Amino acid sequence: MRHHLALVLPLAILASACRPATPPATPAPVPARQLPVQAVIPAPRQVELTDAAPFALDTNTRVTIAADAPAEVERVAAQLAATIGKELPRPPLRLGPGELPGANTIHLALAGNASLGEEGYALQVSGDRALLTATGGAGLFHGVQTIRQLLPWSVEHRGAIGRRLALPTLRIVDVPRFAWRGAMLDVARHFRTVDEVKRYVDALALYKINRLHLHLADDQGWRIEVKSWPDLARIGGSTQVGGAGGGYYTQEQFADLVAYAAARYVTIVPEIDMPGHTNAALASYPVLNCNDQAPPLYTGTRVGFSALCVDRDTTYAFVRDVVREVGALAPGPWFHIGGDEVEKLTHVQYRDFVARVDSIVRAAGKVAIGWGEISPAAISPTTIVQHWRRDSATVHVARG
Repeated sequence: MRHHLALVLPLAILASACRPATPPATPAPVPARQLPVQAVIPAPRQVELTDAAPFALDTNTRVTIAADAPAEVERVAAQLAATIGKELPRPPLRLGPGELPGANTIHLALAGNASLGEEGYALQVSGDRALLTATGGAGLFHGVQTIRQLLPWSVEHRGAIGRRLALPTLRIVDVPRFAWRGAMLDVARHFRTVDEVKRYVDALALYKINRLHLHLADDQGWRIEVKSWPDLARIGGSTQVGGAGGGYYTQEQFADLVAYAAARYVTIVPEIDMPGHTNAALASYPVLNCNDQAPPLYTGTRVGFSALCVDRDTTYAFVRDVVREVGALAPGPWFHIGGDEVEKLTHVQYRDFVARVDSIVRAAGKVAIGWGEISPAAISPTTIVQHWRRDSATVHVARG
């Protein structure tokens, strides 16, 4: 059984989906007396410390950007200004044409350094100023998270008594080793509100995790509104593990959540687990059951007992509608189809279902992702397989 820990920050990377963005490099050694290894997570590629006095931030410190900086840079700079401001944060200061950043400033700038890629950054801190450069907004944003981590904990609490902020003098060059840095949150078994998920996104962003895999449907709950199948949320979303009231996200709420994550350079990957883990859907629509009978809602934790009626055309119409509507709400390129722990279908039925759903996802313009059991099926070479146990690929290899 897959275990999903809600509102706990998983720092492990999903190996099956990790693709090296650039060749790995060994970070430069960092003297523990000045900058402990855990001061910046994940460890930057290169850190050079100096013996100069730190850059002390005060109420006059300004975040500055170029006069012609695009709106994306201003937005990231505004987030930094709000973080370091003790009272009412002052907005980023746009410098005049040709004007250079002065003392007591943190300057954010775009630079055409191809070696930084889309998400890398360079941070230079001297005794009276800091310069953060990147090729785009994502790199600047990740650099701001490093600044947050380098500052004392009180930076996160504007009203902290005796709040004193200072940055060590150093130079950091950082490029992520992996293009996919993912965390998962199961809101199907235990529903989490939009605000709770946003707090989780904030935690991910601080550690430069850029994918949030949301497990939106399971036996115990269906958590996303599908307008063409409204009872999925109305009935299937009404409970959760333990029997307490559940909940679901309207399409407007989910779109807001996706936008919130995107502003922090986190892409939400929706998962609708199928053909198993589907009791909430089966309880909502009897037509999805081969016996046309809706099972009772389920609030336990046992797995493997549910399955869509994969021999009915209605089931694939259902899948197309769900992929179309949910996929449109999550503009990222991926759609997760689950596919794990299916015990009620033959191997042939399972593999045929996966192949057909894989093609539905591709037709919707998405890249399919599935758990390791899907790998024996006739899936596209572009489909991503995530292995969650030692060899889940063997589960549906046998004929039958």
